[in-house]
Amino acid sequence: RDISEMLYTESVIAKEDFRWQQQLRFYQTTKDIVGRQVNSELTYGNEYLGVSSKLAITPLTDRCWMTITSALYLHLGCAPVGPAGTGKTESTKDLAKNLGTYCIVYNCSEQVTVSMMSTQFMGVMMTGAWLCLDEFNRIDIEVLSVIAQQILSMRHALTQSSKGKEAGEG
Repeated sequence: RDISEMLYTESVIAKEDFRWQQQLRFYQTTKDIVGRQVNSELTYGNEYLGVSSKLAITPLTDRCWMTITSALYLHLGCAPVGPAGTGKTESTKDLAKNLGTYCIVYNCSEQVTVSMMSTQFMGVMMTGAWLCLDEFNRIDIEVLSVIAQQILSMRHALTQSSKGKEAGEG
């Protein structure tokens, strides 16, 4: 309601207007439903996760969503930064829910091992779920270096997979 009211009061009439482009919109393509935001296009996950939450959409939430969708479209991770309690994790979870994608929130600590993270990464890669690593900065530096290599390997696999789809390899 608030978004529709804002678009009306600001006389947004063209689909090229940034105020329209910055909204998360859904379109039916020939084979999928896609969510579009700014220049990003993400396939709807078709995972029913319940009724969307009543998250208050603020300018910060909008920027967070635009950053996340843009990063995912480019096969990158996203690391929203800000003070504790500003809704970074909730914004990520709500965006995943809106895109029909399961989101696992993993609270990191000093006890996180490479084996634990490998298990998490294998699960999300097999299911297509999102992994939200809360308190990521608490992981020991030795473990972080291995995790960085694992993330690089996943990104490489995603990039190769999307190149194969563009070439028609399925």
